[in-house]
Amino acid sequence: MSKIHQLPRIVIVGRPNVGKSTLFNRICGRRRALVGDEPGMTRDRIYAPAEWMGSVFEVVDTGGMVPEDRGLIVSEIFRQAQVAIQGAAHLVLVVDGRTGVTPADEELAGLLRKTGKPLALVVNKIDSNSSSPLSADFYRLGIAALFPVSAEHGLGVDDLLEHVVRDLPPAHAEEEPAERPIRVAIIGRPNTGKSTLLNRLLKEERSIVTPEAGTTRDAVDAEVAIGGHRFRFIDTAGIRSKGKTKLLAEKLSVIQARKHLELSDVALLMIDAVEGVTALDTHIGGYAHESHRSVIIVVNKWDALSKNQSTMSEYTEEVRDRFKYLDYAPLIFISALKGQRLTKLVESIVEVAAARRQRVSTAEMNRFLETLNFDRAPSPQGKPLRLYYLTQAGTAPPTFIAFTNRPGKLYFSIERYLENRIRENFGFLGTPIVIKARQSK
Repeated sequence: MSKIHQLPRIVIVGRPNVGKSTLFNRICGRRRALVGDEPGMTRDRIYAPAEWMGSVFEVVDTGGMVPEDRGLIVSEIFRQAQVAIQGAAHLVLVVDGRTGVTPADEELAGLLRKTGKPLALVVNKIDSNSSSPLSADFYRLGIAALFPVSAEHGLGVDDLLEHVVRDLPPAHAEEEPAERPIRVAIIGRPNTGKSTLLNRLLKEERSIVTPEAGTTRDAVDAEVAIGGHRFRFIDTAGIRSKGKTKLLAEKLSVIQARKHLELSDVALLMIDAVEGVTALDTHIGGYAHESHRSVIIVVNKWDALSKNQSTMSEYTEEVRDRFKYLDYAPLIFISALKGQRLTKLVESIVEVAAARRQRVSTAEMNRFLETLNFDRAPSPQGKPLRLYYLTQAGTAPPTFIAFTNRPGKLYFSIERYLENRIRENFGFLGTPIVIKARQSK
């Protein structure tokens, strides 16, 4: 396994709710990190590429740092931020210009100065010239490069970036990779092991892992090469049922999870082996199926289950019964914590991603159609249906056009029969198949 070419990193740090994620989104030019009035919206490290005046770099958003608080999640946030700081080319400390200097700001400034890394101080929420004097008090933090900024309105951000990129290496034109990475969204209920799986695949602790459900809020993504293939794994927030999603951060994180699912090639639907298949699991599987993503059902924590010779076959039968609409999805039993069967999982991802882009020629499709003896088939209207020929119109997902003797959709049983026969003959493992009917003229 190898990491993809690493850009110089600009790491944004600060205590909770000072506007780090707003500044991050402003610099990378898109709404990548969750932003809201609740403190602690960002927990994991969030990475995104950015460019300014010919310099290409990676900007990193970290969770709000509270050095003196030793709660479980807060300690993990602090530790994750320290990991980002170690790999930084330049540090940016964000403070709130409206609240003035706080003891936490002083402690963080002291910690960052000790690293010896280039350091800039952003006094945020300076929304007009009249509020600029508020930033003067922050010079006592001992950071000479001070920038009054309004991240929300973009004021002063250009001066900050001009300073930060000054010592970064210039961007080099690189050849485009031969293939784009396979985008893999890890989805499922809270606490099914999604973040543990991401960390194990990356061989680093990129996502915060605690026993508390719902630790991940932002989607955490990273690109990695394994066995000659490039992947972009996205660890999405655990999707809860609507009745249990109360905090703004949780509501936004579920929306983000759905969005990242829509942008992926393959969805890994994580199931907790100990808890079994729940109604929420089937609901989340429905999201993946409806979005026409390719799907692999991943039963995690298999090592924690008491087993006998029939356990796997009985469990497989239950999963297939509960996920009838995902009968095309491979089923893999793993232990993310112990790294068991992850090689098989990666191989399956590659196979499913290839099937998603598979194309069958029209000549092959029609030779296949002749083997079905599909001359006439009944329809709900009573008029016999004639299927003249099939052609593949697109991929990702594989989409076929069936030319018939009448307008309207194919009868469900006919569509299902065609889909099953196509799979038997051409594979299309793990990917939904779309069949559209068109009247032949």
